[in-house]
Amino acid sequence: MPEEHVAERIKLEREARGWSTVTLAERMAEAGHVVNQSAIWRIESGKPRRRVNLDEAIGFCKVFDLTLEELSSPPGQLANPLVRRLIGEYVDRWKEWRALSKDMRRIQDDLKAYTDANPNQEDMVKGLFTHEMAVASNGEFHHHNAAPPKLRSYLGDRMNGPTDTN
Repeated sequence: MPEEHVAERIKLEREARGWSTVTLAERMAEAGHVVNQSAIWRIESGKPRRRVNLDEAIGFCKVFDLTLEELSSPPGQLANPLVRRLIGEYVDRWKEWRALSKDMRRIQDDLKAYTDANPNQEDMVKGLFTHEMAVASNGEFHHHNAAPPKLRSYLGDRMNGPTDTN
């Protein structure tokens, strides 16, 4: 029965994210679909289970980033909760990384614009940048092959780290 599938999916999605019923209730409220914590518990575990109305179903879809079809899919189609949680964590970190990457590119562009406008400051800026990154990364910055090409191009030989003059 699809109503049972919805209840099981809500519980699976909540647990996969490591959320309590309180956290889910808060997320639902933030999405504009108020459902209190006890109602969520009754949906997931009540005997009999509380029914989910259409507005709530839409809210759960928003909060879990699911379609209505996915929300009501049979339990056999549900992924292992551990796998769903790990993938969810990875996707969250990826989104954060993308946002940070954009910020870092903007800062790199600002530094480049500064050194273009002040060419006599370029060596100081590049030296300070590589020093601070090397300190922050315990020396790993110089060996970081995944540095964006734009940054490698900007810093040039400094990306290769200090050379041994002996």
